[in-house]
Amino acid sequence: MSAVIDPKLTRCHWVRGGNELYHRYHDEEWGVPVRDDRKQFEFLTLESAQAGLSWSTILNKREGYRRAFADFDPEKVARFTAKRIERILTDASIVRNRLKVTAAVNNARKFLEVQEEFNGFANYIWRFVEGRPIQNRWRASKEVPATSPESDALSKDLKGRGFKFVGSTIIYAHMQATGMVNDHLLDCFRHKQVAKLR
Repeated sequence: MSAVIDPKLTRCHWVRGGNELYHRYHDEEWGVPVRDDRKQFEFLTLESAQAGLSWSTILNKREGYRRAFADFDPEKVARFTAKRIERILTDASIVRNRLKVTAAVNNARKFLEVQEEFNGFANYIWRFVEGRPIQNRWRASKEVPATSPESDALSKDLKGRGFKFVGSTIIYAHMQATGMVNDHLLDCFRHKQVAKLR
């Protein structure tokens, strides 16, 4: 069981005023380096689903996605049939967008190809930041970019490999979520904690 959320702690701008689920995500997950392939696939699926929506919408539907997408097992998702996709599209616990759902199945297949080629998806993706988290030192939310040269390069490479819904903005959000970049603001209590993680 997680500790009680301390409302007195200073957090990043985007989480202030959010609900407990949002606070826990920020305090326990956002910016923590992810080297586990299944977790990478989870975030890739969720970030792709977010396109055009708020992260809170996706976070509130995360458990629905977990159920609909076989606990984010890319091998199982890659085998989803057209019939299974139609069933998923009737599930109100996820974002019922055909393009996003079919993209998730497509991305699972491409994910497996990358795993095979690089002996793991994490081995592939971390190459774009030379294997270590980029440590930013932003003082204000307006300084935090929506993209970076690294997200541009990764997005281009993923698109070239056939992935869908992997534009640079989505990929930068993925990099933030999976700790490839530390974008906690300097006054956020998590900045120093996350900076120590590798």
